[in-house]
Amino acid sequence: MSDAELVLRSRRVITPEGTRAASVAVAGGTITAVLPYDAGVPAGARVEDVGDDVLLPGLVDTHVHVNDPGRTEWEGFWTATRAAAAGGITALVDMPLNSLPPTTTVDHLRTKREAAAGKAHVDVGFWGGALPDNVKDLRPLHDAGVFGFKAFLSPSGVDEFPHLDQEQLARSMAEIAGFGGLLVVHAEDPHHLAAAPQQGGPKYADFLASRPRDAEDTAIAHLIHHAGRLDARVHVLHLSSGDALPLIAAARADGVRVTVETCPHYLTLTAEEVPDGASEFKCCPPIREAANQDLLWQALADGTIDCVVTDHSPSTADLKTGDFATAWGGIAGLQLSLPAVWTEARRRGHGLEDVVRWMSSRTAGLVGLQSRKGAIAAGHDADFAVFAPDQTFTVDPAALQHRNHVTAYAGRTLSGVVRSTWLRGERVVADGEFTEPKGRLLTRTH
Repeated sequence: MSDAELVLRSRRVITPEGTRAASVAVAGGTITAVLPYDAGVPAGARVEDVGDDVLLPGLVDTHVHVNDPGRTEWEGFWTATRAAAAGGITALVDMPLNSLPPTTTVDHLRTKREAAAGKAHVDVGFWGGALPDNVKDLRPLHDAGVFGFKAFLSPSGVDEFPHLDQEQLARSMAEIAGFGGLLVVHAEDPHHLAAAPQQGGPKYADFLASRPRDAEDTAIAHLIHHAGRLDARVHVLHLSSGDALPLIAAARADGVRVTVETCPHYLTLTAEEVPDGASEFKCCPPIREAANQDLLWQALADGTIDCVVTDHSPSTADLKTGDFATAWGGIAGLQLSLPAVWTEARRRGHGLEDVVRWMSSRTAGLVGLQSRKGAIAAGHDADFAVFAPDQTFTVDPAALQHRNHVTAYAGRTLSGVVRSTWLRGERVVADGEFTEPKGRLLTRTH
């Protein structure tokens, strides 16, 4: 610890080896040692003792729609990264669509990075997009440092980001597999969606019927088929259907390189509780029934589902109309993801170590950042969240940092308060007070 500039102490530090009382030494923005709680402190080092609050590694959210530039009235790098920091998230990866232009060429990536520069309160990386007509752009985007490629198998909701049919999916997947990249997929089958009843209106039950589980299940089956044939690495985004889990587990047992995420809203909200007309609960695929939610939690426990990410996809309030067919689909959850998941995880018998694994270490591993992010260990970035797991609060939309204060969690009482968030050894938010942006723009080779 002789070179330490900062020592963070807690009676509960979550490390890869378990939770223990420890002193975490930091120098030059990097963790240099994790030592016993009462280890001696070198002269000149600053000591921050957080007592019984838990010291977590900063969370890594690999599924965020920042929408900047182009739809900045929906969200932006300044507001999204403030919300992330307030929620204990220290790194996020931005999805390639809902911004204009979408991140589908190197020039568009450059535009996105310019929009983010100087505005990020946490570290930010970028996904590229796989479209029907941009196979030639995939390798250059990979070389420019995107973390992988997002594709839709059904309409995305925005015209500038069309979905892939099965032939186009195979072509893009083959190209990405050829250079060892990662394809992440919104898996809903368009034919099953077209065949489902499309009534519209304010009733959530009608919307749920319009996005059936078999649309997800069929799309995932197609994805697994191509991935196995091409030996490609693929990732299923925002899984909501518990019926797809046996298929995923079987594919993985057969050696198919498939990973899976789900989201806080699928784990904490249920179809039965959604009021009619409450389109702040609308997302695609949809929030499903309580019995389905139980299957998702079981899959997290047994490892079939790898990680939990927000799919933060906000919009302006006027787009959240009372008609589920026409309302914009997306849940804004960056700031609340940790307490939302922790509230339900604890009720189901899980510990904070499980939550850290799902929301930090495995997400960092998904995008190849595991040598720097996702763990309190020597050599990692000194990214932390100081968390009071037993403190409760009631969600007030006006207190949220994302641009439009629309949330499906309004009025809910959650457990767990993020007291402060640290990025490379610097406190970036504490008790609602933020520093100037200190985030860096990450690349795949970082």
